[in-house]
Amino acid sequence: MSRSSRPSAPQKSFLERWARFSYHHRWRVIGVWVVGLVAVVLANMFYGGTYVTEFKVPGAESQTARDLLTSKFPARSGDNADLVFEAPVGVNDPTVRPRIQAVLDTVSGITTGVASLESPYDTPRYVSKDGTIARAVVHWSTRANKVKGADYNTFIKAVEAASGNGLTVEAGGLVVEQHQRPAFGSEYLGLAVAVLILLIAFGSVIAMGLPLAAAIFGLGVGFSAVGLAARLASFPDFSPQFAAMIGLGVGIDYSLLIVTRFREGLHSGKSVEDSIVLAVTTSGRSVIFAGMVVAVAFLGLFLMGLPFVAALGSAGAIIVVIAVLVAVTLIPAVLALAGHSVDRWRLPFLHSSEGVDPQSSWYRFSEMIQRHPLPYFVGAAALLLLLASPALSMRLGFTDSGNDPPATHTRRAYDLLAKGFGPGFNGPLVLATDISGGGKDRLDAIVASLRSADGVAEVSPASLSPGGDIAIITLVPTTSPQDAATKRLVHTLRDTVVPSAIAGSGAKVYIGGFVAGQIDSGDRISSRMPLLFSGVIGLSFVLLTVVFRSVIVAAKAAIMNLLSIGASYGVLVAVFQWGWGANVLGIEKGPIETFLPMMMFAILFGLSMDYEVFLISRVREEYLRTGDNATSVSHGLAATARVITAAAAIMVAVFLTFVLGDQRVIKEFGIGLATAIFVDATVVRLFLVPATMELLGDRNWWLPRWLDRVIPQISIDAPSERPPVAAADAAGGGGS
Repeated sequence: MSRSSRPSAPQKSFLERWARFSYHHRWRVIGVWVVGLVAVVLANMFYGGTYVTEFKVPGAESQTARDLLTSKFPARSGDNADLVFEAPVGVNDPTVRPRIQAVLDTVSGITTGVASLESPYDTPRYVSKDGTIARAVVHWSTRANKVKGADYNTFIKAVEAASGNGLTVEAGGLVVEQHQRPAFGSEYLGLAVAVLILLIAFGSVIAMGLPLAAAIFGLGVGFSAVGLAARLASFPDFSPQFAAMIGLGVGIDYSLLIVTRFREGLHSGKSVEDSIVLAVTTSGRSVIFAGMVVAVAFLGLFLMGLPFVAALGSAGAIIVVIAVLVAVTLIPAVLALAGHSVDRWRLPFLHSSEGVDPQSSWYRFSEMIQRHPLPYFVGAAALLLLLASPALSMRLGFTDSGNDPPATHTRRAYDLLAKGFGPGFNGPLVLATDISGGGKDRLDAIVASLRSADGVAEVSPASLSPGGDIAIITLVPTTSPQDAATKRLVHTLRDTVVPSAIAGSGAKVYIGGFVAGQIDSGDRISSRMPLLFSGVIGLSFVLLTVVFRSVIVAAKAAIMNLLSIGASYGVLVAVFQWGWGANVLGIEKGPIETFLPMMMFAILFGLSMDYEVFLISRVREEYLRTGDNATSVSHGLAATARVITAAAAIMVAVFLTFVLGDQRVIKEFGIGLATAIFVDATVVRLFLVPATMELLGDRNWWLPRWLDRVIPQISIDAPSERPPVAAADAAGGGGS
């Protein structure tokens, strides 16, 4: 045979070349990662940015009001705190007034942080009609997150020391809300739960430790990378907690998949090097693609038009990319180092086998579903729709201090103010009136028009800025900040009352304040949500179609992911809006936080797509090998069900630890995320997906021939192991 006629060796893919490089140069790869970790940590220490709590809504009226106050009325541009006093004998009683005045003097003496203080003895409207409750407003010189700890401690000690002997003193407002927020270390409890679940899943201490160590290593790099990014953009102050939640989840998921496939190779008799190649060229491809989809979901938050939301999406994308890099580059080198020792330190009765085992319970479970696919399909779909049905009555809004735990200062201050002045007193609107172009003589008429509007309890006289070109008017609604009527009032004031009051005067009135800012943020988010949903789902559909060469698989994945997310929305409404189990959780009924569905969609769509990619990539791999749809479904489910269940169990346990926190919004996140992941990993992946794929048969892999010619050839299964006939049959897919 001539040299030219000899069959050429199959060309190695990049991932195969990288896998073999990692095996032969394991110490070099590990060393580069360690040096990289040290470098990025040191860079963050010296050059990292700071996180912020000031969330801007560009173009919103409340933001314009805030900017005006900051530039023209600096004494009122900081955040406020409330001092609330209750004395049954009356706040003007000779035995009470000196005690209240002493508190006011102490707080006024915090000259490094307090800009001014409005005393109830100088402002009669700050004393309730029966004279038993009074309020003082503390204007701080900075935003709540910038108030120094020493100044806040002086403030709160004065409050706590004055209570007793017939006088109750409480503190509320944004400054107190910010500083009383507890540091919640659920990630530590989550790590403990992850150790237990991984031990059960692998039955080996070494195998358990690898995904966990990889996730922690990735978090170290990711935290520092996000810190450096914070130097370039304004990242929310809870970005590290958000990154920990995402990084712990995807870091364990991705590394778990690689380690599982590596062990499968070893248990089937392959060498350590070939097992690494198998893991990287199969599971590694799945990890890369799953990470792409998750990153797309997070970057979709840019569509919301809110800088702090976009920054949060960037933080999530950074963490995901790093988790992918750790899984496909560092983990193979560590596995090369571990070799067969990956199964050392086995635990009694927890030995596990990897891959397709016809004797395993998962294999038998899949066959049970496939023998009667229609009842399981109908039952799973009906359950998902039932869980999602409460979401149809979802009311988006924002909760106020009335939802805080009863033992907190903010909740007690809120209740006292509502008792003495009405519920709207806890959420005043601040109207910044620009009279630089005229209208100063109309201020009294503007105030009178505001007082006559429905839903308005009180309007203060206008206060002029030092330059005389800006006036501040404070308006108190009759309803609480989270009441839907308050939102309607803000829109009514903007649409009819204010334009009528300032017509022809040259004055410009901008309705701001914390409540108005929340309403503007909610309106912006609600208007952009369809764009987020359609953009992320559309792009994910395209990516799935390209990778799996199937329109049906892509459409099915999008629909099922939406059903999982819808189920979590429904549970949120039932628990937090309707109050089912509210007493057990220690929460108050109220609206669903406006930003919650948006954030949950980005997180859950990405994580659900992880499990979809893990399962379907293995099913497709088996289909390309056998050409038999039923066999490929049973083999794919048997090979991946345990790893998906373990990964999901870790995420559910981590998210449920959020319920242990005191803050209502943290509980919302925990319940919603845990519900979606549990439903996705059980009802969807174990019942609905195999039942649907069994019913569809070979139509699962349908792809129009014209589309097959147009889209690029990208695969996440191992091409070197495909039988040519099966691969060709699968690629053709369907008709024209």
